[in-house]
Amino acid sequence: MGLARKYNSVLDIRYGRDAALDALLLHFMTENHLEYTIDPHKNASGEQLRFMLALDEGEFYAPCSDWMFRMLLEEGLPDRLLAKYIEQWKRFISLSRNFCSDREQARRYIQLARHKFRMILASPIIMPSRLMKRFITIFMTQSGIDDPYRFIRKALNRRAAEIVESTGFDELVNHGLPDTAFSGRIDDLRFTLDMLEIERLMRISTTTDHWTPENLTLEAFTASNLGDELRQGSDRFREVFERLGKSGETPHRILYLPNRAGGIIFDLKVVRTLLRLGHRVVMALKEGFFFEQATFWDRDSDPVLAKAFNGAHFVSEDRLSKNELLSIMAHHSFVVISDGTREKFNPYRVSVTFARAWKECDLILGKGKGLYDRLIDNSHEFTRDVVNFYRDGEGEFHLHFRPRSKRAHSFSERYITGKAEQIIAEMREARSQGRTVMFYSGIIGSVPGQTKEAIQVISTYVEHLRAQLDDAYIINPGEHFEEGMDADDLMFMWEKVQRSGYINVWRFQTYFDIEKSFELMGKKVPPVWTGKDATYSTGCTKEMHIALDVQRTSPELQIIGPNPEKFFRRREYGVGKFCDVAIDSCG
Repeated sequence: MGLARKYNSVLDIRYGRDAALDALLLHFMTENHLEYTIDPHKNASGEQLRFMLALDEGEFYAPCSDWMFRMLLEEGLPDRLLAKYIEQWKRFISLSRNFCSDREQARRYIQLARHKFRMILASPIIMPSRLMKRFITIFMTQSGIDDPYRFIRKALNRRAAEIVESTGFDELVNHGLPDTAFSGRIDDLRFTLDMLEIERLMRISTTTDHWTPENLTLEAFTASNLGDELRQGSDRFREVFERLGKSGETPHRILYLPNRAGGIIFDLKVVRTLLRLGHRVVMALKEGFFFEQATFWDRDSDPVLAKAFNGAHFVSEDRLSKNELLSIMAHHSFVVISDGTREKFNPYRVSVTFARAWKECDLILGKGKGLYDRLIDNSHEFTRDVVNFYRDGEGEFHLHFRPRSKRAHSFSERYITGKAEQIIAEMREARSQGRTVMFYSGIIGSVPGQTKEAIQVISTYVEHLRAQLDDAYIINPGEHFEEGMDADDLMFMWEKVQRSGYINVWRFQTYFDIEKSFELMGKKVPPVWTGKDATYSTGCTKEMHIALDVQRTSPELQIIGPNPEKFFRRREYGVGKFCDVAIDSCG
């Protein structure tokens, strides 16, 4: 019996329960090139994954459907998995024959791909989507063709733009309700009409999921029975928004994941409607070639798409901090980013910017059947409400809603800002009373597994300082720590406090401070704490940068602690982490 068959649910498949299972899971991760400890530059850390997924300690996540994951862990090659593998192989062969004119060159790299394919069939633990990623990489590197579908996507967008500009499209979107009698409140009617418009646009958008440039024509669009479908009306999307709050009452942040070219022209109509209702939208495109999927760079070569994106703010930075992302979203209602990948939705491979956008949004709108197995047909829970919508091969429209996990912690920007403003008000009051305001920066979570101990260490020493210093108001970050807050939330809050201009003295934790804390607690310094000081913490390193920046505008600020130069061997603090990023070997 295979290991996976011992478990009733994929949620029961976890690290740390069985050595053989642990080895198999690690084999799965390494063979799919997703293991963070082996390649941290390409793969997301556990902390970054938790921006998107509500994972318990030891919980194992595979970026595929439940049934796919179980098949990959079983011995042998089930027919259903073989069919998926063959589907990827045929698509690769079609790509090679249609776009590589040098037959000898194509023959060479097809033979290379065949060797890889045989190895996978002999030991089938590679996800089909990761197999396709390898095939695409082989094709692009060996043929020198970086994007064979660029002109196909341009043609799809051009055809879709013609439809959007037609009177027939306008009539489909704006024709009246079948029953105009309405006796409720006007604001309820307005909300109903807004939701109806959005769902109509979503339904229209999905009609392009299976079309080619040849059949995506105004005549075919007009001749379809889409009008009858739209006239029937629907309130399926309304139910989603009612969970979030009616439009106009509370603006929401929405992360929109489109799929194919052509359809993206209609997707932008959905976005424009959401923007009109006061919401803010982040749209994530592919980083590079993935067949018909729209890429971040398409607008550079496609004037039709560039026109459709008019007014959008494009952000190419793939490692935005929380502060930077929220600042951009505050100044621009429509932001476009790259998801950082050239494959199906894969949280292990998405960019830091994408993961943070997911965390900071209220609702994820994922379009396409390809996202169904990742967002819906997967038992692991997400940190945000998710909607997946698509049209199947028979033309039926599907809309699936998945509520956010009840385990997901969420600290809104308003809540975190409120906490910061409360601390700033206390600092202002202390200054008005003639007291010296001191901020104490120390290790909170940079020693893995020692967060509670670190809070006790820093709190003990701050109490010692309070007993020693007269008329000093000392801010201890450990007293404001809340369970569930990650480093992003805390750094966002503390930067507001630190740049307020009310700090007189900024003290950074030294090794003497740590020794004194353990002495006051009646303990010896444990080995994991020996030699530690604020320079060990990447969070404190970021704070030293802030302190020096503040000192340039407020020269009276006094900075006490280790020499600033000792901090700058550190890189940026870890994404969503308290524990450290490794010291840069280059210094």
